[in-house]
Amino acid sequence: MLIKAIKSSLVMPTADACEVNVLTDLTEIEETKMVILTVSSYLFRLMVFIYFTPDDSTKEYFARINKTQALDMSEQSFYDAIAECGNICCGILNRDLSQFFPHIGMSTPNIIDKNCSSYLNVLGCGHIQHFKVNVNDINGASFHVSLCINDFADLHFILDKNEEETNTGELELF
Repeated sequence: MLIKAIKSSLVMPTADACEVNVLTDLTEIEETKMVILTVSSYLFRLMVFIYFTPDDSTKEYFARINKTQALDMSEQSFYDAIAECGNICCGILNRDLSQFFPHIGMSTPNIIDKNCSSYLNVLGCGHIQHFKVNVNDINGASFHVSLCINDFADLHFILDKNEEETNTGELELF
């Protein structure tokens, strides 16, 4: 579900390809900041961390996703653009999980220093997975994402991977 959400929200529609791979060597994560979002219910807390470096190439990439010019972005509007992409990503994840968990909510995005990620093990997560995202578009972007899950009960559900997505979240007018 997270990989689908990443490909739907953090990747330009014009990208040739997007690869999301499990990351085993955490020293590869060199970005300096991260956006943290939480999706939770009374059964679990799921945290998504999107790592980034506030440099010109990242600013250009997220400006294009948000259909604006990088030169027109202040530092705050740049952070807002990344946070909004993360918000959309977790919104997709939230929608998909709500099929299985009726009481589910989502936090607002927060931007924190990457050094805070060294304390992820203190959160007592039952599952932590890190990903590297490579996008083959005009400039070729790459970034990292971490998923941390605290489960407060047994979580059992079956995801039908063969089922095609018919609801893209678009508004239909009749």
